[in-house]
Amino acid sequence: MTASLMRCIRFAEPPIGKLRWQAPQTPKLNRSEVILAQSYASQCPQSPDASTGIVKPQNNSASSEDCLFLNVWTPSNVTGHLPVLVWIHGGGYGAGNGQQDMTPIINTNDNGFIGVTIQYRLGAFGFLASDEVYRKGVVNAGILDQHMALQWVQNYIHLFNGDPTKVTIAGESAGGGSVMLQDMAYGGSLGAQLFRNTISASPYLPMQYGYKDWVPSQSYYSFATAAGCPPTTPYLANGSKPIFECLLEVESEKLINVSASISQEGSYGTWAFLPVTDNVFIQDLPSRQLQRRKVNGVNALVGNNANEGPPFTPQNIKTEDDLVNYLKVTFPLFSNNDIAKVLYYYPTGNASVQINAPLFATEGDSGPTALNQSSIGTGQQQRADLIYGETTFVCPSYWQTEAYSDNTLGGQGYKYQFSIPPSLHGQDVTGYFSYPGTAYSKDFDLAFQKIWGNFIMYSNPSIPSAVANGASSGNSTMNPASNWPPYSIYAPFQMDLNTTCPDPVVTGGYATCSGPELKNQIRLVNAYTWEGGRGTRCDFWRSMGEMVPE
Repeated sequence: MTASLMRCIRFAEPPIGKLRWQAPQTPKLNRSEVILAQSYASQCPQSPDASTGIVKPQNNSASSEDCLFLNVWTPSNVTGHLPVLVWIHGGGYGAGNGQQDMTPIINTNDNGFIGVTIQYRLGAFGFLASDEVYRKGVVNAGILDQHMALQWVQNYIHLFNGDPTKVTIAGESAGGGSVMLQDMAYGGSLGAQLFRNTISASPYLPMQYGYKDWVPSQSYYSFATAAGCPPTTPYLANGSKPIFECLLEVESEKLINVSASISQEGSYGTWAFLPVTDNVFIQDLPSRQLQRRKVNGVNALVGNNANEGPPFTPQNIKTEDDLVNYLKVTFPLFSNNDIAKVLYYYPTGNASVQINAPLFATEGDSGPTALNQSSIGTGQQQRADLIYGETTFVCPSYWQTEAYSDNTLGGQGYKYQFSIPPSLHGQDVTGYFSYPGTAYSKDFDLAFQKIWGNFIMYSNPSIPSAVANGASSGNSTMNPASNWPPYSIYAPFQMDLNTTCPDPVVTGGYATCSGPELKNQIRLVNAYTWEGGRGTRCDFWRSMGEMVPE
């Protein structure tokens, strides 16, 4: 190992007792004992999504409310101060931890930067919201935890030979969504105070309600009732104590179990406790604020996967009636006319396709498109998968990239798609965080990690043609990734990161590609016309932002 790791560094006071659902507090100094940094801290309590429809107990034996810690990876023999990567984990704002190993990507990039991973409150502990929570505590506590961790980096990373002026924040899924919300923090008024660059992989944008809207309020009351603090608006049955104060007195173990239980009772693929518009830290919907280019930081690298939707979409949609019913549940604020608009923007050319029709990945810019075809589904099922994937992950990645296009600080946005079949949500992570050759192919993993590394170190994701084409191939022919063009609404180009797949292996019912025989296929494509006009569909979703809401 060529990077030393210091674990379990406290960046905030334990958010327990009276500090539950309060903004994170600066930790007290402790000079009375040595704090060992050899083991990871307990993860924050976990609350899974409702992906199965069956409520199951969540194993939280390794969890604790006292979880606001970070970890620092520092390359050996550092001279001077290096750029810094701060990784925000994903998990739907209900699961995950800060134990992602930064060693492979640091080593691949010649030990050229420092890695930091952080933890933040999850589930009801981090994202409980209602008018009462807002008045007596804070909403979006988990997002505020992330913000405090970034302040810690500014104050102390120099002690680890890090350069606080060259910080890149990065995340995938809810981590990517968190990066997007940090980009938007305080209306985008912070400039480059906390970070210079952002990397968002598959930024997760679930429905973002106002903090006292009906949906988050009902989750609050359901949580309170299950915790033994049943509401009668707004006090307990005996009228003696507000709900919020009652919840502060409930033992941790019970709240952990209740958070996990309530989180699993929603509709398919959702979490009950999510970020909300609070009018202070999160001031607006991303679909609106990002269009105004009101963002923090200078440069952005944003990606999406080719098949984001299937893990979050019921895989039993066979007819258009099934699809319409799914849309009505997924978008409860939509009128029948709104549903008709969705169907218009997602036309089907093969409504009569058989369920067992051939599955294959699309080219993106020729042949069948993702509107009706993928390596996961066809017909009405594919329409549903694509609708959810685009509105929740893909279009937010477009909007976030556009927000950094020629911004006021002189920065740029860069865009890519991860396309190695089946390219489901989350399957890109091993590409940039595993040792090259252990995820896809050594050539592809190397190229992917160099793309991220060069952006972290130099604010530009361009890599040498020989690396883009495949280091083992000896092919140094000009590759567009060697001069990666910034994204703009007038030149909406993205890099398609793919490989050949001569011998796919069927795993879990679909073909997967990995192994040394894969050959890099990295090319520049038009993101707006991609997959049958994705840019037009994302413009549609932006126009519907207030109704989604997103």
